[in-house]
Amino acid sequence: MDSLNKNFKDLLLLTPTDFKRYLYSEIAWSDRMIGIVGPRGVGKTTMILQYIKENLDINETLYVQADDIYFANHTLVELADEFSKNRGKYLFIDEIHKYSGWSQALKSIYDYFPQMKVVFTGSSVLDILKGSADLSRRALMFKMQGLSFREYLFLFHKIEVETYSLQDILNHKSDNFPVRHPLPLFKDYLRRGYYPFGAEDTMFSHRLNQMIIQTLETDIPIYANMNISTGKKLGKLLKIISQSVPFKPNFTKIAGMLQASRNNINDYCYFMEQAGLLMQLRDPGEGIGQLGKTDKIYIDNTNLIYALAEENPKTGNLRETFFFNQMRVKNKVYRSEKGDFNIDNTTFEVGGKSKTQKQIEGLKNAYIVKDDIEYGYQNVIPLWTFGLNY
Repeated sequence: MDSLNKNFKDLLLLTPTDFKRYLYSEIAWSDRMIGIVGPRGVGKTTMILQYIKENLDINETLYVQADDIYFANHTLVELADEFSKNRGKYLFIDEIHKYSGWSQALKSIYDYFPQMKVVFTGSSVLDILKGSADLSRRALMFKMQGLSFREYLFLFHKIEVETYSLQDILNHKSDNFPVRHPLPLFKDYLRRGYYPFGAEDTMFSHRLNQMIIQTLETDIPIYANMNISTGKKLGKLLKIISQSVPFKPNFTKIAGMLQASRNNINDYCYFMEQAGLLMQLRDPGEGIGQLGKTDKIYIDNTNLIYALAEENPKTGNLRETFFFNQMRVKNKVYRSEKGDFNIDNTTFEVGGKSKTQKQIEGLKNAYIVKDDIEYGYQNVIPLWTFGLNY
């Protein structure tokens, strides 16, 4: 266990604390068992190390990576037992899905070591969601998304902006923005600002493509017990969706193109949605499992659209994707009968600066969301301001 302790303390020394993700202040850190899930690269590891560094006694704390060579000859339960005998109180396990039989091991730790608090993270969201069903009475689960435009501004440019609620944005309270011309920053965010590693990684595009491949060819196939050829169909489907503006699914047609059954296409979309590659826009009132009621399918975020595009992405696709992606964190977003989106019985129509009121004419509670404008007026709201919601 000495090597685990050394690795932990080395990592802790290198962990910055000047910027924290939105989820940091929302997690009930005092709970006995906490699970934090989210797509690869959104900053889960840094966040838990920050919490340790600022709040815990490192002599009572241990952070481990679930695929460490230590576990070739030891189990998680054995580690917890030895850690407990050395007066350990706080055990953090990163990338838990890489440990075979992880959910049963966590159940045992919870039951056998009641004095110990455990925090675990996982990037293979599908596997974590499957295993967390076994931990439903034990683990409190939190899901992390990528950076908001507001978070990007601080991490990339040290520009501090407060969080605005949706109502604040609609009331133009974000007009107090500290940057005179936000649009160039907004365009940069759309290309490379969703993932924290974009701030310092000169190989951002390469790393992002590697993440996509890893998710399509490893994470999802392992979870769904797919063969290699079926895994490659996921990539073809993702490509089809990325080239649309946005994608209105015709599952029967797609099934023919991919030589797969229609029901399998529904499953593929669900898998990719849970893995952080897609978003599905559904009818109001429908639950997450009602995949037959999907109205449109989007790539999960604009950085992924640029990564998948063979040429310049279509602007309309980028606009709608950004709005949906940013709003879903704090709000339930559904399709709208007349506009593009419905949030809390409010209609939003997204477009460029020449967009008119025609689409929402006659609606009482409706807004035009315009790209390429710096400030709003009345029911016209700049698109970039919706990135200040978390």
